[in-house]
Amino acid sequence: MIDAVVMGRLGIDLYPNQLATPLRDVRTYTRFVGGFAGNVATGLARLGVHVAIVSRVGDEGHGEFVRTWLADEGVDVRFLRTDPYWLTPPTFCEVWPPDNFPILFYRRPTAPDWQLSPDDFDHEEVASARLLYATGTGLAQSPSRETTLDALRAHRGTTIFDLDWRPSLWDAPADYPPLAAQAVASADIVIGNEEEVAAAGIGDVPRLIVKRGERGATVFEDGDATDVPGHPVDVVNGLGAGDAFAAAVGQGLLQGLPLVEAVRRGNVAGALVAAQLACSEAMPRIEDLEAALV
Repeated sequence: MIDAVVMGRLGIDLYPNQLATPLRDVRTYTRFVGGFAGNVATGLARLGVHVAIVSRVGDEGHGEFVRTWLADEGVDVRFLRTDPYWLTPPTFCEVWPPDNFPILFYRRPTAPDWQLSPDDFDHEEVASARLLYATGTGLAQSPSRETTLDALRAHRGTTIFDLDWRPSLWDAPADYPPLAAQAVASADIVIGNEEEVAAAGIGDVPRLIVKRGERGATVFEDGDATDVPGHPVDVVNGLGAGDAFAAAVGQGLLQGLPLVEAVRRGNVAGALVAAQLACSEAMPRIEDLEAALV
């Protein structure tokens, strides 16, 4: 039985080997699996969770790289489809520690994961998983939009909706708040940073986790607000820290931990990734997370 399912954005990250360098001057890059779904699925697998990914890649070498990497990490890739036309999207970034990491997405006019359709996965298996992750980026285009919302509504376990607000990926950014509201209505837990919460216009929800970077996170649960302090590190690259956070929160919930304690684990996992250049390859394994929590 699948413990967790992660739906959504997937591609390759091309991270510069020259830090604190404008993109125009970067000469070499290292390729990693990237995107919310790729990072979170890897993070969960490394924490001992039986996780499946629901997404698409292109029918070319980058897609093969993504599939092989995830499978080798222990991710169930049965529902990772190969798109017959659209290519696996690359994402470039600049790295200016400690707090400036511009991102350049290549996802126009579309990308394989935005072509995600109901025929791409077993609905009963996904609906019966203990945990389901979906993101705001998955709502930016059809048919991924309808597929994501339908999966959230049908899910019988705990649903986590990550706001994942990327305005550059929306043809009409004004469409984001009403679509996010539909997803939030079907979610048990909503995750986002302060900017994302404001962009989505989030009102009262049963459980909301607001990420605050090095300041940690605030958990809003049943009318109470609890600040959970951050885990101090020397930041190399903040990208991917939020995905490690989401994975560790989910793993904690699957272990039966209270939400605040799961968020404490998430803060530590995010910090461990922020201290490294990579995203997916930096996701902590369970022994690394437990050691850092001591």
